[in-house]
Amino acid sequence: MSETNLPIETPSAEVRQWAMFCHFSALLGLVMPLGHLLGPLVMWIWKREVDPFVDAQGKEALNFQISITIAGFICFLLMFVVIGIVLFAILAVAVLILIILAGVRANEGKPYRYPLIWRPIK
Repeated sequence: MSETNLPIETPSAEVRQWAMFCHFSALLGLVMPLGHLLGPLVMWIWKREVDPFVDAQGKEALNFQISITIAGFICFLLMFVVIGIVLFAILAVAVLILIILAGVRANEGKPYRYPLIWRPIK
């Protein structure tokens, strides 16, 4: 049997749950300043040794939040020329949708890669 025909092992329910929490912990930003960064960072550091799937999804969630922080700062600067208000609203809706999508996919045991983000944490 060749390597390409090997069955892909689905992570356990516990591993999938921790991966999902890595993504959903970004919603902490709704209740505390910088929670969108601290939530995924703490979850990733705390549970990255549990399984490679949790490690990968934690890094992905943290990289996404770093990219979104930079994008949000750019939108803030553009608010002085009005277009930033519209861009920030679009960014907020997209972030919410992508976080939910990523959390659901991680809970299904499927690795999720956010589109168009900078990945400083490898």
